[in-house]
Amino acid sequence: MTLALPQSVPAAGAPVAVPFARDLARHGDRLAVVAGDQRWTYRELAQQVDATAARLGGGRRLVLVSGANDAAQLVTYLAALVGGHVALLVPPAHAGTVAAAYDPDAVLPPGGELEVRRRPPAHDLHPELALLMSTSGSTGSPKLARLSHRNVQANAESIAQFLGVRDTDRAVTTLPLHYVYGLSVVHTHLLRGATVVLSDLSVADSCFWDLFEAEGGTTLAGVPHTFDLLDRVGFDRMRLPRLRYVTQAGGRLDPGRVRRYAELGRRGGWDFVVMYGQTEATARMAYLPPELAAAHPSAVGVPIPGGSFVIEPAPEVTTPGVGELVYHGPNVMLGYASEPADLALGRTVTALRTGDLARRTPEGLVEIVGRRSRFVKIAGLRVDLDHLETALSRPGVAVRCTGADGELLVAVDGAEPDAVRREIADRFGLPVRAVTVAAVAPLPRLANGKVDYPELARLVTSAAPAAPVASAAVGSSSPGDLPERLRALYAELLGRPDATLDSTFVDLGGDSLSYVEMSIRLEDELGVVPPNWHVTPLRELAAGASSLVAVEARGWRRVLRLRRLETSAALRALAIVCVISTHAGLFTLLGGAHVLVAVAGFNFARFRLTSAGRVTRLRQQAVSIARIAVPSVIWIAGVVLLTNQYGPLNIVLMNGLFGPSSWTSEWHFWFVEVLVYILVVLAALLAIPSVDRLERRFPLVFPAVLLGFGLLGRYGIVDLGVPHTMPVFWLFAFGWAAARSTTWWQRLALTAVLAATVPGFFGQSARELAIVAGIASLLWLTTVPVPSALSRVVSVLASSSLYVYLTHWQVYPRLNDIHPGLAVAGSLAVGVAAWWLAGRLTGGLTMVGWTAVRQLRSPSTWASSGRRSRATRR
Repeated sequence: MTLALPQSVPAAGAPVAVPFARDLARHGDRLAVVAGDQRWTYRELAQQVDATAARLGGGRRLVLVSGANDAAQLVTYLAALVGGHVALLVPPAHAGTVAAAYDPDAVLPPGGELEVRRRPPAHDLHPELALLMSTSGSTGSPKLARLSHRNVQANAESIAQFLGVRDTDRAVTTLPLHYVYGLSVVHTHLLRGATVVLSDLSVADSCFWDLFEAEGGTTLAGVPHTFDLLDRVGFDRMRLPRLRYVTQAGGRLDPGRVRRYAELGRRGGWDFVVMYGQTEATARMAYLPPELAAAHPSAVGVPIPGGSFVIEPAPEVTTPGVGELVYHGPNVMLGYASEPADLALGRTVTALRTGDLARRTPEGLVEIVGRRSRFVKIAGLRVDLDHLETALSRPGVAVRCTGADGELLVAVDGAEPDAVRREIADRFGLPVRAVTVAAVAPLPRLANGKVDYPELARLVTSAAPAAPVASAAVGSSSPGDLPERLRALYAELLGRPDATLDSTFVDLGGDSLSYVEMSIRLEDELGVVPPNWHVTPLRELAAGASSLVAVEARGWRRVLRLRRLETSAALRALAIVCVISTHAGLFTLLGGAHVLVAVAGFNFARFRLTSAGRVTRLRQQAVSIARIAVPSVIWIAGVVLLTNQYGPLNIVLMNGLFGPSSWTSEWHFWFVEVLVYILVVLAALLAIPSVDRLERRFPLVFPAVLLGFGLLGRYGIVDLGVPHTMPVFWLFAFGWAAARSTTWWQRLALTAVLAATVPGFFGQSARELAIVAGIASLLWLTTVPVPSALSRVVSVLASSSLYVYLTHWQVYPRLNDIHPGLAVAGSLAVGVAAWWLAGRLTGGLTMVGWTAVRQLRSPSTWASSGRRSRATRR
């Protein structure tokens, strides 16, 4: 049910008329309308309108007018506005459909006579309602924009003001009356006492230009398709001495063409005015002053007089300064109608959410950069169809895109479809298998000149050749397809459509979370994932694929049913299972949390300390911290709110600094707190330019020094003042140094440090042995074999370990009395579900986790640390 907003209602009495329609006679004997052989002055037009209004009779009626460009339709429309009725303007082809849906009281069919169907009227019409119009691009839908008397009058006045419409102007119609842009041309000229020449001729017809010249046309209006036709008929060579201005709206015109027509106007003595509007705003919302068109051809300009714009955040947009364009002004519709009962509603909207994505230029101009509703998701990526069209179109080549999630349909006129398909794959990283391209000429269009996208989809689907079915087996596709498949894979999992063959996993912002899923998917493509693939350009991965498959066949036959999983990922999955099982009493194996501290340092060095600039590094580290802290704070706050199990210090992750020294339930989240503290301190340290330079110059010495500092806390030489927690910084620094070791003797030295420093830390030999074994495997083993059937399970557990760690405290105690095994399984299931839900809520990829915090991937230390954190908890 739609709720009406407060509004002012006209006083009872005579029906409210739209002022410019009511006052036609004041322009006297000036020529008002030319329609074929009919030529009416304003006084004569007013008489025709009054006579028709008398036929409509008393009471407020719903009057359907099929908005063709002929005198009878115009007179009946104006009569409805004068008599206080509600005009329903529809395309002639859809008059029957809309009439069936709304059952109007009076109907003027195409080429027919006005029929008053009933007396008295049958509809409950709101006092402010004056006009109903199909929304832009409609093909007979019953959804209509409800426009008020004030909407119609205010927009006509505003447009006439910024265009400077004169009573000497003459407009030859190029657009139908049922299209709001075409209707606004009529409104503005009748408001100022100018002449409207009604014609249904196309600008591609020489007869149109004969009429234009004979009637002394001064203004010309067009949508983008109109300018296609103007180019074909040689408009630039025409001599039109009375032409004052040309206006453009109804969709984006290519910036190059905007410049060209602005220059034509400068040479020809007329203005070129780009405008922007929607039916819901009764026509126009913005215009680009003619003198700015050549310098700012991508902009739609400034708000019309009386209107204003606000750019509000849009969740799918990450570009700074870009958001949804919201318009405020007296021309904003009352709301939508979908059925006759809606005609009684008053104002249900106060501002128009355009659905367009926009930004402001430094000069203060509004520039439309995309359409929220013109997005499809291909291979997990949001694809802006408007941007794609603009990027692919060029002089002599028209490209239009449509489709649905998982399928991109492209119509091309003027280029080879296969070439366009390859260009889409190369430039935008979209998988070729999801793109269908076909030659379609001419492009199908609606009556208003806009592209008919439903028909376009049908034509592309029917015209495109059937795509071959690719085999899923490794190596079954042609070698030439492999680079594209790898690029598409990176684009999908990392959210980076800009991936190229020279990109590496780390360059694109890959982290320890996406690393797990990516390595598995790469193994599907390559057979064997080479060492250091995450820093290897895609081009080299694809080039080495055939030799890798050969090695697989010869040397790994005995483990053909195994996958090689990255060691840190396997450790995260194993550690979280050990942590939960130990807590639930299924079995006891301590030390997993401390292994994960080292894993966190290992992945911090690999994924966060890249060759990127200092500012980029800091931004990535900030995201890493947020990826641990935000879900932790949300979960802990929820638990406190519902159970009071923890305290305020837990919510703000400060228990490690200010909590009790004895072990209580408040220490459940010590691992999360430790990681946040470490990452915050390191971010602050590396923010210092001189420290940043030292780390880059001495990549192994730097963490080795930090390791030495950490050992001061481990042996209690320096009192850090934080019981139970910060002494483990030495393990984080150890993992960092392990990632930087490049030779066997460096790894051997670190192993010696490990063996010398871990024993005695806990006084529990089994726990200390587990820690040494786990970190040593991280140091010496790049990957470990995992049964193929379990690789996906291990991947999910590694990716969701933070959420498993956070939630298991509230899960396993409730199931432990039934069976510890059930408690472990329940804890893992709830944690995985929480991770999956968090990924959906943030718009991230399911197997990558929290990547939606930024649509273009950003660092992932937290991810790596996050997982470790859960496992680390004890």
